[in-house]
Amino acid sequence: MSTRPPLPPFTHETATLKVRLAEDGWNSREPEKVALAYTPDSRWRNRSEFVNGRAEIIVFLTRKWAKELDYRLIKELWTFGAIGLLCASLTNGTTTPKTGFARMAMRIGNSITMG
Repeated sequence: MSTRPPLPPFTHETATLKVRLAEDGWNSREPEKVALAYTPDSRWRNRSEFVNGRAEIIVFLTRKWAKELDYRLIKELWTFGAIGLLCASLTNGTTTPKTGFARMAMRIGNSITMG
């Protein structure tokens, strides 16, 4: 579970702020900054690749953003509750500029990222 404010239980205002802060962090394209938003033992799956822990997150994001020329993430709040929130994410992260957005869902709270 995240330890970075705002924390659950969320109001609509604090849930929206949490989503916006996450969006801003990702759009900074600073792997070290993004990795700090996740627990040290985080586990991600990106297609067939598995990423474990902050050090691997940093390596993964560094490689990802070196290839994805116009990376941009847009997050929108879907719903929130006592233990976390769910948001939709759209990314434009192709190796050629401006070719469209891919969708994914992200749960913040008891964090599991799907992509």
